[in-house]
Amino acid sequence: MNIKQSLRAQPYRSMTACITLCAAPLAAHADFLSDSKASLTMRNFYYNHDLRDSKAPAQSKIEEWAQGFILKAESGYTEGLVGFGVDLYAGLGVKLDSSPAKSGSALLPGAYNRAGGPRNADPSAVNEYSEATAAAKMKISKSELKVGGLFPKIPLVSAGDARLLPQFFEGAMLSVREFDNLDIDLGQMRQVNYREFTGNRAMQVGNYLSVASDRFNYLGGTWRITPSAAVGVWEGELKDVYRQTLYTSTLATTLGGWKLGALLNYLDTGEAGDALAGKLDSRMPSAMFSANLGPQTLRLGLQYNAGDSALPFLHDTDLPGVANAVQVLRFDRAQERSWQGRYDFDFAALGLPGLTAMARYVYGDNFQIAGQNASEWERNIDLTYTLQSGALKNLSFRLRNVELVGDATGRRDENRFIVSYTLPLL
Repeated sequence: MNIKQSLRAQPYRSMTACITLCAAPLAAHADFLSDSKASLTMRNFYYNHDLRDSKAPAQSKIEEWAQGFILKAESGYTEGLVGFGVDLYAGLGVKLDSSPAKSGSALLPGAYNRAGGPRNADPSAVNEYSEATAAAKMKISKSELKVGGLFPKIPLVSAGDARLLPQFFEGAMLSVREFDNLDIDLGQMRQVNYREFTGNRAMQVGNYLSVASDRFNYLGGTWRITPSAAVGVWEGELKDVYRQTLYTSTLATTLGGWKLGALLNYLDTGEAGDALAGKLDSRMPSAMFSANLGPQTLRLGLQYNAGDSALPFLHDTDLPGVANAVQVLRFDRAQERSWQGRYDFDFAALGLPGLTAMARYVYGDNFQIAGQNASEWERNIDLTYTLQSGALKNLSFRLRNVELVGDATGRRDENRFIVSYTLPLL
């Protein structure tokens, strides 16, 4: 189902062709059309990363600016016992500013020969690039099967969207929703499209980037015990690399005017098959507690990798099963323990609707670098304003700042400024 292609020579022809593909099937059936939706997201992304005090001597600074266009279309289903449909995606990235000495932000291809690999001899970013994919889907009763290009958001595999264009996978996903309080999910990922590369490839392993595999299988279930309490168990295996089990539970309650919540996870990972990454032992309990009162939310995160190896995971994905995986660091080294304090505020309470702010600090220690006790910390500040009315309603401006210091990383300072607007097409 993959219709991905390079766009260096003629970028706009591919985007036009994909819009035509999106429109063509919608005329096939009335229900197909009436339940369809499509949108175009325009994302302007500036990235600045100061590496002068880091332990990455290849360059002192990363600085790039790019414009992205993200087209997504989802059809409805045909009538009958079995309904059929299609989902389509096309992305276009355009360089606005970059130089070989400052490339490598993962906004644009060109700096690296593969994810996590060394910088190219000429690390110039491309002027533009594109990607496209499609997924066929089938629905019976309340259950849905998708085959093709996928954007999974499940506890073991959550496709990343922290750069210009999103990460996606090729594979199959089945969601079973036949029971009132029980959800069952299973599937297989075969290849991945990384955020700064064109073309699908084998899935690399986070923390073990020299290792890759072409098959990730998963099976999971979530039981909603009450409207405010749920438990889940997920099992995943990256062929010949690792096998992991996630036990997860969520709780919510109220106390006076407070809304209280807790997310408790235990992620147990070991080697699988030919053990291409070697012997693996990562046993990670984590917890995130939250307390909300009006416009304010306080969070406390606790995490500990009790195993003797760093956590393996699908490279570039988000880690919803890990409490202290934040903007840059994941605090998942062997034996590392960490805590997080986070504060969120919604300025609508002060008469400024659409303005939100977040600040968090994460500290980790109890691990070793070159045989010595080591520690690290990361501080994030996030400020977002979204227009609430007018012709450009939902136009969003987001500033993200990070500072981190660690015995393994040195000091790094980073700023991201993102302007985003989503235009509904259907």
